Amino acid sequence: QVQLVESGGGSVQAGDSLRLSCVASGLPFSHNTLAWFRQAPGKERELVASITTSLYTHYADSVKGRFTIFSDNAKKMVTLQMSSLRPEDTAVYYCAASLKVFYGAPFIGDFRSWGQGTQVTVSS
Repeated sequence: QVQLVESGGGSVQAGDSLRLSCVASGLPFSHNTLAWFRQAPGKERELVASITTSLYTHYADSVKGRFTIFSDNAKKMVTLQMSSLRPEDTAVYYCAASLKVFYGAPFIGDFRSWGQGTQVTVSS
């Protein structure tokens, strides 16, 4: 069973930086995709960024140039470095894992394992 444990998050001011980390255990295959999604109140869950085991990355347009996703395959850890945060980045952020490898925008339905979520609040 895949378990994802997130850390980081919190409340910051606009323009600040924040780092989210996620450790995955129980991933049965060496080829997979780890990703960060977010969900703001009243909105659907959306992809923020993803990274494959071959280090292919994909970003939502809204975070390109501000967020960076990177991973440590040996530690099965994925980190989201968020910079120049905006109030519209406020959401619950979720780590997710898929046994598929995506070269392009991942499909949320292919992510079967999810973390518990961590709140990120950005005030103006």
